[in-house]
Amino acid sequence: MKLKDIYELAVKMGIKNDPRDKKVIEERLKDLAKEYKDMSPEKKAAFDKERLKNPYGDTRILYGSPNKKIKKILAGIDVSVGEILLANELNKGSGKKIDMVLSHHPDGRGLIGLPAVMDVQVDIFEKHGVPVNVMEKLMEERVGVVSRGIAGVNHYRDADAARLLDIAYACFHTVADNQVHDFLERYFKKEKPKYVGDVIDSLLKLPEYKEANKMGMGPHIVVGKEKSRAGKVVSVMTGGTSGPKETFMKLAQAGVGTVVEMHTPEEHLKIARKYHINVVIAGHMASDSLGLNLILDKVEKKGVEIESCSGFIRVKR
Repeated sequence: MKLKDIYELAVKMGIKNDPRDKKVIEERLKDLAKEYKDMSPEKKAAFDKERLKNPYGDTRILYGSPNKKIKKILAGIDVSVGEILLANELNKGSGKKIDMVLSHHPDGRGLIGLPAVMDVQVDIFEKHGVPVNVMEKLMEERVGVVSRGIAGVNHYRDADAARLLDIAYACFHTVADNQVHDFLERYFKKEKPKYVGDVIDSLLKLPEYKEANKMGMGPHIVVGKEKSRAGKVVSVMTGGTSGPKETFMKLAQAGVGTVVEMHTPEEHLKIARKYHINVVIAGHMASDSLGLNLILDKVEKKGVEIESCSGFIRVKR
């Protein structure tokens, strides 16, 4: 496959399993195209044109010709200069010719675009009974916090290393998170866990979580007990990063009993305890691995080999 084919496949899969209605995504892309058309030449020069066809600002080719042929990918949950140097060392000494390094977590232009994907959470929580106007207001403040938090990062450090070593480099974030979110939403509807302990048991049936559990990183309950009744189970696995802490209060008011997340800040857990919502931490590396695996299975079927590193638990389905 060519680099652009892998990237376009990931974006296509992201859209297919997006929590939002496809018409919403299409309308936003059309609105953005109109905005771009009316921009001044100066603004157009600085505009990321990839946004006109890819609704996920945190999923990007960070270095490499789109037409480069890719036969082997070194994929990890987090990639920095170290993993890019690892790819270069593998190319020199092991016979494992790495054509591309793939990070799940956003980097470079992808990290800059992270706050733009957080509005996905508005649609997720609206589906579970939280008024859309409430979520929009809560998310506005949280997006501002995240934007300011990443403003001082040396965004292009890793991409520069890839450029100097001439190794293709990309990050697939929300496109992969959409896969695990959709997978677990459907999975819990099928499993119908009665107790919070049943949520854990259901997760441990999945190979990524089972393997993570062996490594000491398995799913665990942080609010509630094994015999606490689960009630309505909601998984929140996409939307860039953790949303506003007030969301737990709104979910309780909407009748949600248990929230399953990759990870949750302590301030959020305080709100969950106050409003008696059970919280299960599924596990960060395992959840990210599940989402990335669902994309890379499709890539591998096209003849591309996958090597894993940096916390990525490779499982084929």
